[in-house]
This record gives sequence, C-alpha cells and structure tokens, in this order.
Amino acid sequence: MEMQNEAFILYKQNHAVVEPYPSPSAPGPNEVLCETLAVGICGSDIHYLKEGRCGEYIVKDPMVLGHETAAKIVAVGPNVTELKPGDLVAVEPTIPCEKCEWCLNDQYNLCPDISCHATPPHHGTLQRYFIHPAKWCFKVPDNVPTEQIALVEPLAVAVHGCSRVKINQNTNVLITGAGPIGLLSLQVAKAYGAKKVVITEINEYRLGLAKQFGADECLLFDKDTPESELVEKVRKSFNGSMPDVCLECSGAGPNFRLVMLAAKPGGYCMLIGIGPAEYNLPISSTAAREVTILGSFRYKNCFPKAIELLANGRLDLARMISHRFDFKDSLEAYETAAAGKGIKIIINVNKA
Repeated sequence: MEMQNEAFILYKQNHAVVEPYPSPSAPGPNEVLCETLAVGICGSDIHYLKEGRCGEYIVKDPMVLGHETAAKIVAVGPNVTELKPGDLVAVEPTIPCEKCEWCLNDQYNLCPDISCHATPPHHGTLQRYFIHPAKWCFKVPDNVPTEQIALVEPLAVAVHGCSRVKINQNTNVLITGAGPIGLLSLQVAKAYGAKKVVITEINEYRLGLAKQFGADECLLFDKDTPESELVEKVRKSFNGSMPDVCLECSGAGPNFRLVMLAAKPGGYCMLIGIGPAEYNLPISSTAAREVTILGSFRYKNCFPKAIELLANGRLDLARMISHRFDFKDSLEAYETAAAGKGIKIIINVNKA
C-alpha cells in the first residue's frame, strides 16, 4: 500500500508547519498501522508551540505534535487478534515499559520509562499515518462520531480523577475550573450519580457552559475576592455544609488552597490540574480535618470506561467541540487555542 504521509512538525518555539513526512513501515509484531482521523488540541500542545517546553520536557529536536487521537486501523502486524483493518479506535498515547514495579503493580501511568505521543523526544499523531502498539488502541463502536473519539483521551483524565475518589448518589462535589478537564469531570461526576455538583470559574462564558453540561450551581469568582469569602460562598452553595469531594481542575494556585479549605472533615481533594511547582498551602487546617489529598497523573485502565460512557450516551461531548480545522490549517488551529478561544478544538486529518 502506497501512502503519502504529512505531519504537523514543531521545529522550534512559534515555528510549526505541515509538510511531507516519512511514511511508516509495515507494522511489526503486536503493532498496528493507524490512519489518523481527528486530533484534539491540549494545553500541553500550546506550551510546546509557544514556549518550546512543557514543564521539564523541552523540545530539542523537530517533533510531530498531537496526542488526542481518533484513528482507523489500516493494517495489523503478527499476533494482533483483537483489531482488524477498518476498526475505529481511540489511541492511548502512553506506552509504559511493562517491567518496572509500577507497571507490575497496575500503576503503569507512574512508570519512570513511559513514553507519550508529542512529549519530547517522542513524536505525536498529527500525521496522516503512524504505528502504535495494538494494546493501546481501543476499539470504539461505529455509532460514535470521529471527532468525539478524539476526546476520549482528555475524558480518560477526568475518569481517572473521578475514579480515585468516592462519588455516588450521596456525594456533594466541588469542581474548581470550567476548562475542558473541569467540564469533562463535571459530566463524569454526574454520570457517577453525584448528589450535587458545584463548579467555580473566573470566566463567565465557561461558567455558562458548565450550566449547560449539568452543573447544579455555578459560582463566578473574582481574583480579588478574599479567600474567606470564596470559602463561604462554597458553603452557601451546599446549604451551609461542605463538599465531600473537591476536584481541582484549573491548575491555578489559589484554587489548590480553596479546595483544601472547602473540603468537609474526612473529605477528599483530588488534584487533577497541573499547578505551580511550589505553593503555600493550608496544611494545619487540612490535616486537622483529616482531609485526604490525592494526586492524579494522566490515567490508567481508563480508556474502556471512557468509551463506555461515551457510547452509552451518558455524556455530551459534541457541544464541547467549539472549533474545527482541516489538517492544512493546523497552525491556525493552534493559534486559536493559544488565544483562549472556545473549549475543545479538533483538527480533522483524514475524513472518516
């Protein structure tokens, strides 16, 4: 099969282009050849474009961007039995070593040797064709639109965070931040049966979206409002009580303090947002109330659950997609995302 490959390549800070790219070879044992259909844009992608780095990961050589991927199987290598050409898949971009103590203890997301699409030095999926281990390609029912398949990856982040805390029909949940992960966490918490979900945001537009996606109450906060007033507003939203579970999804330093101060005694704080390296936190108050603080990094074993929620109509991902671009306009798509416009931006690489 003759393939003409192209890729969206980041050469250096603020310089990325779509251009011809070497076509992958035939898939090896336990591998599949994928045709990229659609790719979503993540905040880390924007860091790489605008800063040349994301945290400790620095772009030193040209790198293909993109890791939120919907694809179609083109060919399968030896030993692949669960997938066949034509299958639609959501691609988990991380590949763990499967040998270390974390992998062997079912914590593969913590593997120190894990690789991830579009995380230096590994290339991403904003290319027409790529090779990937079959194990990390998850078949999606044909009734799920391609663009929504591309959102399974960020949805898995929300599923992982919500699954690490106790959310049921008796759980009151506070979410800080109504960006993509906050809105997805909102929908997952509601799908898990949360009693009441309150979400906070400084952006009125995003707060309006949260209401559309099922938030029971939306709190518009001001950066200049005293912290004690913010905590009191949260309490009032729960009728004088405090939330059982707090999901921090904004990555903003003040919100890490807020969730710790707002959680009920014996409650949980789940830190999903990637915050500052260091920050002053209310340790004494939080410890005295025996609040459990948990971190969340990517996901593990969450793609099947995310696909199930999506395929069963439990979530509304269609309305989260605010912008769509053709592959040739990838840079414009990234610039739109960098400008803070919309919620989820999708690049259609190959039409399904």
